Amino acid sequence: MSAQSNTEVRRITPPDIRGRKGGEPLVCLTAYDAPMAALLDPHCDLLLVGDSVGMVVHGLPNTLPVTLEMMILHGQAVMRGSKRALVAVDMPFSTYERSKEQAFDNASRILRETGCHAVKVESGVYIADTISFMAERAIPVIGHVGLRPQASLADGGFKAKGRDAASRAKVLEEAIAADEAGAFAIVIEGVAEELAAEITGRVKAPTIGIGASAACDGQILVTPDMLGLFDWTPRFVKRYADIKGQVEDGVKAYGADVRARAFPGPDQVYTSKPS
Repeated sequence: MSAQSNTEVRRITPPDIRGRKGGEPLVCLTAYDAPMAALLDPHCDLLLVGDSVGMVVHGLPNTLPVTLEMMILHGQAVMRGSKRALVAVDMPFSTYERSKEQAFDNASRILRETGCHAVKVESGVYIADTISFMAERAIPVIGHVGLRPQASLADGGFKAKGRDAASRAKVLEEAIAADEAGAFAIVIEGVAEELAAEITGRVKAPTIGIGASAACDGQILVTPDMLGLFDWTPRFVKRYADIKGQVEDGVKAYGADVRARAFPGPDQVYTSKPS
């Protein structure tokens, strides 16, 4: 065995994630490109190439226009930038709902063309058979219950779930169905704190919360939200940096230097070689 192979970083696997149930909380963030993935990778257990890329990178109004090709392109970039974290890729709207076979074909294409380790699907009860079909065929699947962005049109927007008895029962049913179908982890988004705790206690898979309280087995946020790239963020986001302010300050300083002919300076130009 070569010295180089001895120092290779071992990737976190779906069984590793599943084995963290009830243990040290899972640290998860979204990633969409290689440079950011490289920065996040040493600190995260899981990087999700979310279909949120449509909104935070491409400026779309919601996630519905995101295509399979977009997800594959961004998934490839994140895989190039990461070494340690498990990388999962969202299956976009209309790529898995029609049939189990459609879902398997598209999921296998994502895994094959990106080299990622899992896919994520938004898990209404109707999708449980599809999760089972894929899991039985060696495709690791993450479920997603509660606020489901791909259902935003039907829901009339991005609305929290599980805040009344009927909604609570529906989300709990979705989570149990995804768990019993073989999802190795379940994202819980935008639900009442008590419901997140109940789901976490009822399912065997680790739960990953986003707007679902610290009762979950881990947490995930949309990275540009967490780093303060936008003026507005959902109430469940804590800003850990002010990237927007730093970018604005940097661009302002650059513009001032260019207008004053202070950039480029002696350190940024090439000189002729002596004859």
